[in-house]
Amino acid sequence: MTDDRPYGGGEGMVMKPEPIAGVLQAIGKKNPAGRVIFLSPQGRTYTQETAARLATHEHLVLLCGRYEGVDERIRANYVDEEISIGDYILTGGELAAMVMVDSITRLLPGVLGCEDSAENDTFSRGLLKNPQYTRPREFEGHMVPDILLSGDHAAVAEWRLLASVRQTLERRPELLARVVFTKEELGVLKKNRLLEAVEKYNTIQQ
Repeated sequence: MTDDRPYGGGEGMVMKPEPIAGVLQAIGKKNPAGRVIFLSPQGRTYTQETAARLATHEHLVLLCGRYEGVDERIRANYVDEEISIGDYILTGGELAAMVMVDSITRLLPGVLGCEDSAENDTFSRGLLKNPQYTRPREFEGHMVPDILLSGDHAAVAEWRLLASVRQTLERRPELLARVVFTKEELGVLKKNRLLEAVEKYNTIQQ
């Protein structure tokens, strides 16, 4: 049996400590440097920064609770870190573990077809990514912005910055609090009358 009723009564079942400890001990003998992550709604909220940090570890062990979780003695004596993927409850940690595996592995060299993809993604620097367009040029009367077809790389880069900032202001302005803009980027924002709106949320450059 891998779970049992909680001492003191209460709802649900709790994962027993012996089976989990046996597995973690066996893994630890093969990979003593492995970091044990417990997927728990009580953990710190998972972010892109967390994924990038965990991607630097050679071995990760993701421990998934079930129902009411795991015996506290496992959490206290075997777990290095607790992580939550959001403020809601799942039946178990398996889906949360899959989210982490996907977000971490895509940061490893050679996983993505284009190595710049992860670096330029939403949340990579705090901004939401600019809108994306592909063929056809016209769809239901809506056109791809001309600038993206101009071949002017500097103008395209400026358009992408402005579009990214505008989307962040509209959808997730709180993200701007942590964004560090370069001197050149601040000049672009000022020229396009976005600097004042950004400074309402961002105090780093002030």
